[in-house]
Amino acid sequence: MIDELLITILLTSVPLVFAATGELVAEKAGVLNLGVEGMMLMGAVAAFGITAQFGNPYIGVVAGGISGGLTAMVFAFFVLGMATNQVATGLALTIFGTGLSGLLGAPLVGQAIDGLPELSIPLLSNLPVMGVVFSLDVMAYLSVIIVILVSWFLNQTKSGLVLRAVGINHDSAHALGYEVLKVRFYAVVFGGVMAGLGGAYLPLVLTPHWAEGMTAGRGWIALALVVFAAWRPYRVIIGAILFGAVTIFQLLGQAKGWAIPIQFMSMMPYLVTIFVLVIMSGSSRIAIGAPKELGRSFTSGR
Repeated sequence: MIDELLITILLTSVPLVFAATGELVAEKAGVLNLGVEGMMLMGAVAAFGITAQFGNPYIGVVAGGISGGLTAMVFAFFVLGMATNQVATGLALTIFGTGLSGLLGAPLVGQAIDGLPELSIPLLSNLPVMGVVFSLDVMAYLSVIIVILVSWFLNQTKSGLVLRAVGINHDSAHALGYEVLKVRFYAVVFGGVMAGLGGAYLPLVLTPHWAEGMTAGRGWIALALVVFAAWRPYRVIIGAILFGAVTIFQLLGQAKGWAIPIQFMSMMPYLVTIFVLVIMSGSSRIAIGAPKELGRSFTSGR
């Protein structure tokens, strides 16, 4: 029972890790992209459709990442190229992604696919209780590797320093000769690819079918995770597991028949999201962690 509960929590947290890590990088560069939900849905429909067509879930993973990246390019065109408002454009991207994914996925409803297989690590997967951590799929392992690489990139490389500098003061970064818009473009596209991978995980592992709006608000939770993590990559994993546990808790409550309204139980992950944002917003440490240029447009001619 404990093993099954633990592995369910871990699997539920994987798409959040992907999406939140990608958004963290974009925000570190000073771009607030509220279109994570839309990009995840585009990744989900692309992954499911390609897997159903070719019968290979690994091709579906690639398709999901590419789809999310292409959707992010639409956002980048308006926000970076046209200097539109980041909040309004991000919300529009979510609406666009939700509608387009529903349209593209309409013929896929009712179909089923074979998702990613389990990839057990010898010896470690035989450990009691914790062995389930080493009996996951390739994307689950990849999510942890990406967090490690992103943390190393942001803190140990010159390119990561430049990206953080752009998010802290884009005018100073531009004065030093760094191409602010190019840095932000790469960060936004990376965030889109990660969101697409997070969306792809849903039909390839969690629910091997397509359903319109199947992300069910996970994109918004990913946005909250970035704040919860105080813009530090390794904290994303901790936050994702906590939010995953809350999600499974409400499902467990429904299955056990607890005397609590189903509607309230379904609200729990989102209530916790709001609660965390309220608590964290009052912390001065968050103010220090947030990129100062977050949400502000940059034009080289001003």
